[in-house]
Amino acid sequence: MSAGAPAQKKVLVAEPLSGTGLAVLAAAGLVTDVKTGLTREALLAAIPAYDALVVRSATKVDRELLAAGTSLRVVGRAGVGLDNVDVRAATERGILVVNAPSGNVVSAAEHAIALLLALLRKIPQAQVSLKAGEWKRSGFVGTELQGKTVGLVGLGQVGGRVAARLRPWQVRLVGFDPFLSAERASELGVETMGLDDLLAVSDVVSLHTPVTPETQGMISGERIGRMKPGALLVNCARGALVDEAALLEALESGRLGGAALDVFAVEPPADFALARHPKVVCTPHLGASTVEAQDRVAVETVEMLVEALSGSPFVPAVNLPFPAGGDPHASFPWMKLAESLGAFVGQLAGGAPARIAVSLEGVPAAFQKACSVAAVKGVLTPSLAEGVNLVNAATLARMRGIAVSETSRGEPGGYANLLTVTVGTASGERSAAGTLFGDRHGRVVAVDGLPLEFAPEGTLLVIGNRDVPGVVGRIGTLLGERGLNIADFALARGGGGLAAAVVKVDLPASGAAAEGLVEAVRALQGIESARLVTLP
Repeated sequence: MSAGAPAQKKVLVAEPLSGTGLAVLAAAGLVTDVKTGLTREALLAAIPAYDALVVRSATKVDRELLAAGTSLRVVGRAGVGLDNVDVRAATERGILVVNAPSGNVVSAAEHAIALLLALLRKIPQAQVSLKAGEWKRSGFVGTELQGKTVGLVGLGQVGGRVAARLRPWQVRLVGFDPFLSAERASELGVETMGLDDLLAVSDVVSLHTPVTPETQGMISGERIGRMKPGALLVNCARGALVDEAALLEALESGRLGGAALDVFAVEPPADFALARHPKVVCTPHLGASTVEAQDRVAVETVEMLVEALSGSPFVPAVNLPFPAGGDPHASFPWMKLAESLGAFVGQLAGGAPARIAVSLEGVPAAFQKACSVAAVKGVLTPSLAEGVNLVNAATLARMRGIAVSETSRGEPGGYANLLTVTVGTASGERSAAGTLFGDRHGRVVAVDGLPLEFAPEGTLLVIGNRDVPGVVGRIGTLLGERGLNIADFALARGGGGLAAAVVKVDLPASGAAAEGLVEAVRALQGIESARLVTLP
């Protein structure tokens, strides 16, 4: 590597990843170390050297590991769930978290149906008997799926695919999903109802929902008691959704006819009593374990990881405020303007910010949250430097007791769109408003309510002065004497005999030319205030 060349980014792959995924990392020129089976101590010792970490479900990416990863920028979870990743801790440290939300949905849906059919037809028991040299057909009389009522709890990517695949089986499909629209339910051919009603009418209940505070333990002993006598339970989602002790008791008593399980509350189970029960068909969390799914998950995860390490701001990370769907690049001009406004007004305000208010007028709704976070990042960056990014900006503001508010309304008067950032400190408030011209070019159009138009870039001298003759000439003369050329000069007149100016100088305000500049400007006749602002 030549002197001065940037060091290659390093990726640690801590769990098995398909060759297709590894090939993507190699093609991107990343130094990739595959070190599976590391002990916790070895992983903690190794992680400081890496810019990115790739895991599946076994590695616990907790606060301790993230703190040890002093160079970490991205954690890639090659799978859907994030149970093993402390997203909040990653966000606080400004570490992106990416996963593969759709890579294994087909495999998971197919596995749920496979387990259900195996349970209905007693396939595992019949196979064990036959392989033992027995021919006991009468002992393995099964049950048809046709004509049954199947209740689907959760109709997202996996549950929706299960519904689509079961429709030709001539079953009645009922579903519970508080986030499902009536249009989507009709498209899937699912009759929606409350959870308790679903449990009461279903011959088969299949779970397809993530674990949240609301869903953890949702299939409790009480709810199992509400299920139809002899009903079957299928769980290929998460073990924590079910009270396993209550399920075992219901199987023992005959209250339920059987269960098909791919997941358990603790994996591997501390107690195999449930897995060994004769009415249970089970697999060791194989829902995503197909060649196709592993390839899709690996590629989907590492492609986002590569994009993140390349510096792209558009990675659809789980802890970034980007709009879902559509073209994420469309938000960039808005975010760039919001960040520039935040950086400008944050430096202009001086002192520690106590509150940040972002007003969005005529800004597309899909971009508003991203703009708000970008503005907060802009305000905080001058004081926190590289410690703040789009991932952790809102969290850092909250941790520092900075109140952040966001308001929006339709078209503003005078402009098709208008972004305003206001920063309050112990000494008062300062604000700046900007707009996009041609959906790409950001301009500041007001400072503290005064109409000042300029490009938010470069070295800017922001001046408050009395509205009297000679001030502009004195400013120009001073800058000329210091060898600073004026690139732009915006003026505005306010009330009460006051005025303002924003002067852009060609050269960075540093070294001998800039030393004491602000103090010298403040000393000029007619000047009330002066502050230097530097924008990228």
